[in-house]
Amino acid sequence: MVTIKASYTVVPNQPTPGGIQWLSDIDQVARLCHTQTIYVFHAKHNHDALVEQMRNSLSKLLSHYYPVAGRLRRLEEGDRWELDCNAKGAVLIEAESTKTANYYGDFLGESANDLVPTVNYTKTFIEELPLLLVQVTSFLGDEAFCIGVAISHLLFDGISAIHFINSWAKLARGDTLEPHEMPFLDRTVLKFTNPPSTSRFDHQEFKPMPLILRRSDNTVERNKRVNATTLKLTAEQVALIKNRVYTAHIMSQFTRNRSTMVCGDSFVNKSNLYAVVHLLTATYTPVNHHL
Repeated sequence: MVTIKASYTVVPNQPTPGGIQWLSDIDQVARLCHTQTIYVFHAKHNHDALVEQMRNSLSKLLSHYYPVAGRLRRLEEGDRWELDCNAKGAVLIEAESTKTANYYGDFLGESANDLVPTVNYTKTFIEELPLLLVQVTSFLGDEAFCIGVAISHLLFDGISAIHFINSWAKLARGDTLEPHEMPFLDRTVLKFTNPPSTSRFDHQEFKPMPLILRRSDNTVERNKRVNATTLKLTAEQVALIKNRVYTAHIMSQFTRNRSTMVCGDSFVNKSNLYAVVHLLTATYTPVNHHL
């Protein structure tokens, strides 16, 4: 059903800093795995041109995200993970499916497993495993395609991963990254002070979750089956969400620590401000970010 046509090693398109990058204590406790995601595009395309475009744009992106082109390694002393920025590159797989995109439905079934790269930690030394693997698959008739991504969880959380994908999409469209879109790669800011500083407040996030009433442990909850579902949003719904976020942002800027504000020579209270914000957002066109 899915045929692998080629596999490419994609390295940064220009020289990048080498050496060892320190990983924080948070990185040390992250699950050793590659997080998998699928991005589906219903667009007519030329398969060969698409693959070439994805390879070139990924190469440009890796020059900014150069740690992603490196490899993990474990220190014998201290048993810590660290990152070798050796520019060995990411892997991009070119594939074609004999099925249409509609065949895969919501892409949650087992058939979708063929659309995302898999990583076997038992058959390859960790020092040789790419931190990023991508599979570009065209569906029958080149009416749609998908990008399956497997990315190291030690390097990325959810927010940073989507920022990486959005930056890649921007470069693939032929745009350039703005200064504020560049990644911040220095993890030493997360180093603990020596001696550790005293906590300034009670960290509830490090405490056990509260139990359900009349329960002595969480065994029942842990054994419950977890189901996944897909929320399908139209373009109009996405635009509405963006407008509401923009409205909330304006409100937070105007009302921060104040119940009334001075606007020109007159006072504006919150009720009047809501009307002003509504007028501002009524004609606001959201920025076309990728969700």
